[in-house]
Amino acid sequence: MRIVIVEFISLDGVVQAPGGPEEDVEGGFANGGWSHPFFDEKTVGGAFDDALAKAGALLFGRRTWQTMAGAWPERAGDPFADRMNALPKYVVSGTLGDDDLTWENTTLIPGAEAAARIRELRGRDGGDLVVMGSPTLVRFLLSEGLVDELRLMVMPVLLGGGKTIFPDDGGLRTMELASTVVSDTGVHVCTYRPVSGA
Repeated sequence: MRIVIVEFISLDGVVQAPGGPEEDVEGGFANGGWSHPFFDEKTVGGAFDDALAKAGALLFGRRTWQTMAGAWPERAGDPFADRMNALPKYVVSGTLGDDDLTWENTTLIPGAEAAARIRELRGRDGGDLVVMGSPTLVRFLLSEGLVDELRLMVMPVLLGGGKTIFPDDGGLRTMELASTVVSDTGVHVCTYRPVSGA
């Protein structure tokens, strides 16, 4: 399974709380919901639809999983929501227990076992293992060399600070641009893949 990261991201690299003002206010973040003015069904929505169509499972960090688990089950009947609800889901957490897994088809990966368990999932046959949001998890995956594709929805906005997906460990990681498309709202949907051997 390829690990594919799908993110809304600002020009200054922030991924925190794109969906709403109360989504994630950690660190005093006050710009939640910043992605809405730039979303369009055809290009940005289409990129998510394509990623979900190729997904064999979804992988989340705890906070993003809890946000998604609180939203998608009640949207049953919408094709995108039905696909989200039906897919196998994995959540990496050191604090959740099996009794907390209220979203159907969810399996807990204890934080201490994350690297080994995710490598095992990546070695399986099947569709893509798609990660949305989950900045802490994505930083970990990038630092471990476990990301096969970055699909970034680069939105024309500066947020002045907030959570990012990029490791700050000084490591050099060369990527190649596999494709790009620009929406009418100015969003660049850019797909990057690691350069093998780089």
